[in-house]
Amino acid sequence: MSRSKSSLVLLCGALALAVPAWAAGAQLGTWGVDLSGMDKSVAPGDDFFRHVNGKYLATITIPPDRSSIGSFQQLQILSEERLKTIVNDLAAKPESALAPEEKKLRDLFDTFTDTAAIDAAGLKPAQKDLDYLNGLQSLPDVARAMASVKLSTASIYNIGIGVDDKNPDNYSVNLSQGGLGLPDRDYYLKDDAEIVKTREAYRKYLAEMMDLAGMSDSAARADRVLALETEIAKVSWNRADRRDADKIYNPMPVSSLKTLAPEFPWDNFLSETRIPMTRSGSERQVIVAEKTAFGLLAKIFVATPVSTWRDYLVVHYLHTFSAYLPKKFDDRDFAFYGTVLSGRTQQLDRKTRGVHLLDNLLGEALGKLYVARYFPPESKAKADLLVSNLLKAYEADINTLTWMTPATRAKALDKLHRFTPKIGYPTKWRDYSDFQVVRGDMIADVQAGTLYEWNRDLARINQPVDKSEWGMTPSTINAYYNPSFNEIVFPAAILQAPFFDAKADDAVNYGAIGAVIGHEISHGFDDQGSKYDGKGVFQDWWTKEDRAAFDERTKALVKQYDGYYPLPQTDPELHVIGQNTLGENIADNAGLAIALKAYHLSLHGRKPPVLDGYTGDQRLFLSFGQVWRTKMRENAIRTQTRSNEHTVAEFRVIGPTRNMDSWYDAFAVKPGQKYYLAPAERVHLW
Repeated sequence: MSRSKSSLVLLCGALALAVPAWAAGAQLGTWGVDLSGMDKSVAPGDDFFRHVNGKYLATITIPPDRSSIGSFQQLQILSEERLKTIVNDLAAKPESALAPEEKKLRDLFDTFTDTAAIDAAGLKPAQKDLDYLNGLQSLPDVARAMASVKLSTASIYNIGIGVDDKNPDNYSVNLSQGGLGLPDRDYYLKDDAEIVKTREAYRKYLAEMMDLAGMSDSAARADRVLALETEIAKVSWNRADRRDADKIYNPMPVSSLKTLAPEFPWDNFLSETRIPMTRSGSERQVIVAEKTAFGLLAKIFVATPVSTWRDYLVVHYLHTFSAYLPKKFDDRDFAFYGTVLSGRTQQLDRKTRGVHLLDNLLGEALGKLYVARYFPPESKAKADLLVSNLLKAYEADINTLTWMTPATRAKALDKLHRFTPKIGYPTKWRDYSDFQVVRGDMIADVQAGTLYEWNRDLARINQPVDKSEWGMTPSTINAYYNPSFNEIVFPAAILQAPFFDAKADDAVNYGAIGAVIGHEISHGFDDQGSKYDGKGVFQDWWTKEDRAAFDERTKALVKQYDGYYPLPQTDPELHVIGQNTLGENIADNAGLAIALKAYHLSLHGRKPPVLDGYTGDQRLFLSFGQVWRTKMRENAIRTQTRSNEHTVAEFRVIGPTRNMDSWYDAFAVKPGQKYYLAPAERVHLW
């Protein structure tokens, strides 16, 4: 999306249209920052996260049904309450007044929340599926079951329909490694005390789920399933390699799968998916991710007895559908995945879980109602201006990068000008006519929803890619960048306080939603997103010299983040894995830098006022720290640090700020303070 230079003044003044903070009315504090939540006894240079949030963290209590509490979670809770209000209003309507989608929403919600009926039915709704899995007689039978969309159990190979990275106008068939019930391969292979403890809890979980299903000799069978998954983990790629776009793009004719992994019964597996194996008279291409793991996984497959595979498939089926089975299954599944892995001591209430289910299966039908009630047109217009503003700031930044040569700079600007922002909600809503909801049949309804999505993908597999489609629903508290579409997407629910508050100070909004927008733009230029051009094509557009200069900076960032320890007292060996989190860390650092640049541009040379003793730059940094204020349970910190691409919130504040010269100037950070970095050690990317 190209913009002319002449519009820079108007766009960069977009946030200045907000009501001045000191006119009162901001949601937090007088002008948008909760000063009472700060701990001023902690120097900014010693721990900026606690300087901004220390008193808040000391006094806030994590609800027992949450693994964390903070800005994101509090907005998540608000979104959930709003969705429940929508559902309650549907319940109050006479059935004759409900539109077809509204009836589906109400029927699905009522079926999920009728736990008495679910308990009374026992395993009967799942019995046909369980009988099928327990009746598998051969390895080809097992392969077919692994590919079943309806059963949604585990498989050593994941298969899906996506977008071809090198031909983003075409859909693609993508295959990747799978098969693990724990969050990451390291949970099977490492012997840290906490990992061993988690592994033993998983073993117990497997056995107890088998007990609940009436399976005999559960301890020995659970041992065999855990041993099988451990073998799968040994040949699986690590997380750093799995996020490397160069390594995971391996196109080949579908017949080549038989050469890549000859022991696996591909014909049985693929026929179950119903994917047509030809396109325009030619053999279909597939894209394999972890190529070197495929043959090794096939050897494990053929060496494992069918009886072990049966147990493996049954226990993973029970996990998939535990929320729709009697309470004893639901509770046992939560005891491991909710408590052991994330530290929660109780489940979300059933109605809250019910609106999550609706958001997952009928998300745009629900989202349409959410937008009509909670996202007025003027909110979308303001957000459009904000995004345009940050894009212009990014353009100014690219034009002044000292490490980038003109050839790469021209390509970077072309990519930026082709960015497509999507704000609030889709321009074209999903049609759910083919998704049939049967009131009172929970498992069948969930399977119908899964099959609806799969059939929708199958029906268009040979058509041009629909680039109007969204990957998140409007009520989602998040945002994303899609490299194949070169788009940045901001659902309606994140475009509100504390991320954006029309009555807050401009600096506060730049530090909050401005940094979020800058973060998503920066994903287009992170270590992987930068491998896609302005049309979304996966191809190298950098000079070798510029890529080398960029890589040197990212290596320094990896080293920085490797040195962050989120639980120094209780788990002193646990540290952020800089290579696994590199893309997000680049986006965090660049997003904040661009937000600050955009704020400065918006001032048009004016000096901003000092509010309660804080300068404009200080308010922006305080706002950034406040957006990420989060208190997490230790188990959740461990799980996120080991298996997620996002660094925990504490270092999403500390990491970016200590790399910015302006932060040192704003808070007089000096040598000797814990997080001081010498100027030469600060990483500047965008």
